[in-house]
Amino acid sequence: PQLPHGHMALPSFWKVMEDSLQQSGAQLRAFCQAFETVTPSPGTQPLTPAEERKVLSLVSKHGPDKLYQVTSNISGSRDLDLTLLRGQIVALLQSADTKGNTSRWLVDAGGPRGFVPAAKLRPY
Repeated sequence: PQLPHGHMALPSFWKVMEDSLQQSGAQLRAFCQAFETVTPSPGTQPLTPAEERKVLSLVSKHGPDKLYQVTSNISGSRDLDLTLLRGQIVALLQSADTKGNTSRWLVDAGGPRGFVPAAKLRPY
């Protein structure tokens, strides 16, 4: 399929992509704020600018359909397990571990990569 902006010069294309990412970021912030007001929970903060940059980088690297949110705190107990806080956004790399166990997923947490229980992730 032809990309809608396929005919554009590269700098213009990147400008359009950047604008749409910023717009998505703003929508994401609004959604997060609305979500926070509906379900206030101690210890869950709206995304910090650093977290937002991480989310945008995960989106650009892996695509929005690969993003998952951590539903409860995870403390990694084995090698290669990640320790994550509830509310963190991660990108799915593989829906199984190295032994083919589908209850542990390999994720990119915006830097560290490792395994987390699939049951503690929900599509973002």
